Amino acid sequence: MAQVETRTYYVGTNTWLSTTVDSIAKIKVPATMTREDIVPKPTTMPEGLEGLCHDAWSWEEQELEPDFAQIEIGGIKNRTVIFHPTWSRGTVAVRATKPLDRDGVHYWEIRISERLFGTSMMFGIGSAKTRLNLYDFISVLGENEHSWGLNHRGVLWHKGVEQPFTEPFAENTSTTVGLLYRRGTLSYYKDGKCLGEAFKGLENYDGDLFPMIASTAAKTEMVRGAALREYDSLRDRCRALISSCVSEAEDLEKLKLPSRLIKYIKDSHPT
Repeated sequence: MAQVETRTYYVGTNTWLSTTVDSIAKIKVPATMTREDIVPKPTTMPEGLEGLCHDAWSWEEQELEPDFAQIEIGGIKNRTVIFHPTWSRGTVAVRATKPLDRDGVHYWEIRISERLFGTSMMFGIGSAKTRLNLYDFISVLGENEHSWGLNHRGVLWHKGVEQPFTEPFAENTSTTVGLLYRRGTLSYYKDGKCLGEAFKGLENYDGDLFPMIASTAAKTEMVRGAALREYDSLRDRCRALISSCVSEAEDLEKLKLPSRLIKYIKDSHPT
């Protein structure tokens, strides 16, 4: 009898689904999913950040070279990334669909499955100039001046320079990494514990910066968990309040509001 491979995918808050389905795009989200699954709560809330609102972004889909190792992006709102689903031939990075407000405050979490190993699994930020795929096994976030990153070996990278920062992550152990961008500084958290400030002066970079993740290891999986941001205006606060009162984005069409305003509210709605 042929062996059937079982794979595990993240489908909600602290919920991993084991299935023989070979692609996250084919998985039907369980009907028992709650709003907390759609809008994950953070593992930890850094001090002084109470009152932030949900930040609506996912991972940007991309086309890789035909013969290059692929990635799968899917799950709830495209928040799950599986790197090198079969085998790895190099390094792949993924960028968020929405840039950071360089003068604002953002906090987001990356949940990593138990497959934590390899040359470099990375978490950080980068610009549109950051390379997304290459036939080499490197720490791509931080290889030049266009990105900043921390890898699972506890090493920071920027401008091609490495710097020890924290203890290496335990391999084959699920982990949650938190990233706090606060008006030009980037700090890291691991399983609710603050690791400290890693980079500063990022507000001076000439161009947009995006949350990013990367991996060299086969069949590794990362999920964007909680994502929060600072309100940027009174209008933004009003939008968040209206959005929180509507369970499904489609229900916004029932409101007697101008179409441009409905679109504005939809852009921040978690579902």
